[in-house]
Amino acid sequence: MTNDIFNTKKALALFRAILSLKNEKECESFFRDVCTIKEVEEMSSRFRIAQMLSVAKPKSYAEIAKEVKTSTATVTRVSHWLHHGAGGYRLALKRISH
Repeated sequence: MTNDIFNTKKALALFRAILSLKNEKECESFFRDVCTIKEVEEMSSRFRIAQMLSVAKPKSYAEIAKEVKTSTATVTRVSHWLHHGAGGYRLALKRISH
């Protein structure tokens, strides 16, 4: 799979819609309508994993997986994208830490 999906008209429209949201309540309403509960749970878990991996001394993948109630494979994938992805996790983590 290529990154072309991120540069389609429909993906760009989605990104613009997300950027138009002004606060957590608006985001909640939007994601409640757009995503299934499972999709929001999965994205929330992945972001939590990224947070846990970003601390000075992160727990082991097994400990993180147990705490987040996911597989070590998911923790490994998040770690990969955190360190070798497009920088989205790092940017968001940096912005919410201030």
